Amino acid sequence: MLSDWPLEQLREYRPARTEPDDFDEFWTGTLQETAAAAWPARVEPYDAGLATVEAHDVTFAGYAGQPVRAWLLLPRHRTGPLPCVVEYIGYGSGRGLPHDWLFWTAAGYAHLVMDTRGQGAAGSLTGDTPDPDPSGAPQANGFLTRGISDPERYYYRRVFADAVRAVETASALPEVDATRIVVAGGSQGGGIALAVAGLVDGLAGVLPDVPFLCHFRRAVDVTDTGPYAELASYLQTRRRDVTAVFRTLSYFDGLNFASRAQAPALLSVALMDRTCPPSTVFAAYHQYAGTDRELVVWPYNGHEGGAAFQRVEQLRWLGKRVPPVAG
Repeated sequence: MLSDWPLEQLREYRPARTEPDDFDEFWTGTLQETAAAAWPARVEPYDAGLATVEAHDVTFAGYAGQPVRAWLLLPRHRTGPLPCVVEYIGYGSGRGLPHDWLFWTAAGYAHLVMDTRGQGAAGSLTGDTPDPDPSGAPQANGFLTRGISDPERYYYRRVFADAVRAVETASALPEVDATRIVVAGGSQGGGIALAVAGLVDGLAGVLPDVPFLCHFRRAVDVTDTGPYAELASYLQTRRRDVTAVFRTLSYFDGLNFASRAQAPALLSVALMDRTCPPSTVFAAYHQYAGTDRELVVWPYNGHEGGAAFQRVEQLRWLGKRVPPVAG
């Protein structure tokens, strides 16, 4: 069943953004601090037993110089640097194993899959990156309220900084064409991709599917499904923290990053999605500043969105803008 407004109303939904005055200063400072603590990435061959894909185990400096793991996957038969898809992962999961990520290399792209710090023990794929900087403050189960009383200590400050460093790491790899980097992800990964699109100039494309981390206030009002339900659970107990919580979240809202993003973008939304309500995705799409943007609508799907069918849309769209072979 529909979990939000009808499509006609969603197409017209353009809510005002709630943005702190120091939003840009906050993120400029965060990324400068992160860059200052960076060190050269370690890229080690990994025997994944794959005949057509070359795998590398990557460790790079994320937020505060803390190590973040990733997979670099490359088509074995290549003639030069390739465009690269940097992919971010859904809530609860980690980078898994190389054979979990064969789509983009099969299509002829380099593929960097970033692990998500602290996650990978409750989703479908295992993780290898700890989150050594939790605030220690009370939180609801999960990650959405970790450090939420202070934007400086909030969990997603570290994750978004990691994600920017993943793009910078990919750009420095000799196998990658640094002028043709695309960021992608579904759900949490889609929200991270939107954040990176607003923080990094010069991306060749952005592919957020059913993105999480957008329009928090609306999401909490519309759905009682996790992960957004973690916010409601937190505020059920910490009744006096509502203003502070939503102030923190305003630094991490996909709407605010979308309003700064210029790269070509293909988003997707599912109208029966109770996890990431359609109105939150439409709100982000309508804020997206780049003029080359499309939104694929899946009317009868939940949070799985278009799944394999959306992959077809991505290949069609990306093939016109960032083909695997430079033309």
